[in-house]
Amino acid sequence: MEYVIEMLNIRKEFGNFVANDNITLQVKKGEIHALLGENGAGKSTLMNVLFGLYQPEQGEIRVNGKPEKISNPNIANGLGIGMVHQHFMLIDKFTVTENIILGKEITSGGRIDLKKAEKVVRDISERYGLAVDPKAKISDISVGMQQRVEILKTLYRGAEILIFDEPTAVLTPQEIEELMQIMKTLIKEGKSIILITHKLKEIMEVADRCTVIRKGKGIGTVNISETNPNELANLMVGREVVFKTEKKPSNPKQEVLEVKDLVVKDARGVTVVNGLDLTVRAGEIVGIAGIDGNGQSEFIEAITGLRKAEKGSIKVNSKELFGLTPRKITESGVGHIPQDRHKHGLVLNYPLAENMVLQTYYKKPFSKNGILNFNEINKKARSLITEFDVRTPSEYALARALSGGNQQKAIIGREVDRNPDLLIAAQPTRGLDVGAIEYIHKRLIEQRDHGKAVLLVSFELDEIMNVSDRIAVIYEGKIVAVLNPKETTEQELGLLMAGSSRKEAGEETHV
Repeated sequence: MEYVIEMLNIRKEFGNFVANDNITLQVKKGEIHALLGENGAGKSTLMNVLFGLYQPEQGEIRVNGKPEKISNPNIANGLGIGMVHQHFMLIDKFTVTENIILGKEITSGGRIDLKKAEKVVRDISERYGLAVDPKAKISDISVGMQQRVEILKTLYRGAEILIFDEPTAVLTPQEIEELMQIMKTLIKEGKSIILITHKLKEIMEVADRCTVIRKGKGIGTVNISETNPNELANLMVGREVVFKTEKKPSNPKQEVLEVKDLVVKDARGVTVVNGLDLTVRAGEIVGIAGIDGNGQSEFIEAITGLRKAEKGSIKVNSKELFGLTPRKITESGVGHIPQDRHKHGLVLNYPLAENMVLQTYYKKPFSKNGILNFNEINKKARSLITEFDVRTPSEYALARALSGGNQQKAIIGREVDRNPDLLIAAQPTRGLDVGAIEYIHKRLIEQRDHGKAVLLVSFELDEIMNVSDRIAVIYEGKIVAVLNPKETTEQELGLLMAGSSRKEAGEETHV
């Protein structure tokens, strides 16, 4: 059997922590090979070893049957291995072409030949169906386009084996569809792909084989044609996973959040929330369904004080919050799980313990007369780590060292522990595995059952359908319909999200 990549008995340690415990991965030429595991299972670590970012303590890597020592990414590139990172490595101020050729510039007469480089980029882009404008500035293009630039960077450097690290975590459903097509085109052109993911639907759609790792150990490799999502979930988590969220019917009480005629502009000064009305009651989860870019991010930022609204009213428990600071809003009974956990959820270079008290550090018992009490802070962190199953070496570990799922659990622990009357959850399961998703859904429903109001914003339609008691569809900054999840379909929701009227999307649905 001819393998393009063989990683044999790879062991990688960080201090006393074993991230990869003698894992073997064998990738055939011309296949899409999925690497599946929970957040923190060791998938990215294993790929960072292959790409030369980490050196293994033991084990052997073979490329096209030949043992290789990959001590840095330049050697990996030289061997035809390219990596498309989860967090893009692009310079905003540069154009697409400048980013792609950086470090491997095309020159003539000792100067960079941008015209020639742009032509090369355009040729590669067209060959693989990537449709990227070589002259566009990175800061002006969508996240999906930025990812295509990352793919082009690897192809420009001659990659034959492409590693995709959680490539769909930041994409809209339409962009995911396009990425799947791009992967299939790359395979047709003779490339091989390793796809790190925990989205079972995507694996079933594009992968040929799948290697599962759990808690740093290899569990085995399966042919996708001979398996199903339930079996894969079981291998990944080590137990049965419930895909349908169990919940009692809601019992909504008084109105907690009341938004009237809200108008919000985006960073460019364009009105993106345009006279929006919404209410969320105690004891219910209202899900906001919409295609990315219809004002949902700015709407949440306006409620939480992260963005100044132009006009309108935002009331929580009948108290007007319009124009208040984020701290005043937090203290009025609002909890916020932000959609960008790195930007607004955590201070990545702070220890986990300090992140756990970001909302409360100035209160007793965490501080007295402006002096922090670290004993109390660490004690609090330990109890939240236990209660919310945050997997970390200790409360002193830096937030950036945790996997995405564990970072998210830490944020949810911090926000839920404050017992807010309104909990806003924006993309709470983005980039998480099925086990972590199941856990987070349970926690949101638990808050609802404790009589709290929960506002859920998600691009995952099945999540909205599964968890919400009412669904508010947002289109061009307005709520265009409020539906009962039991009486609607993903098709009807999809049409409403794309701007069809209620009558076009299906018969009238009242809640």
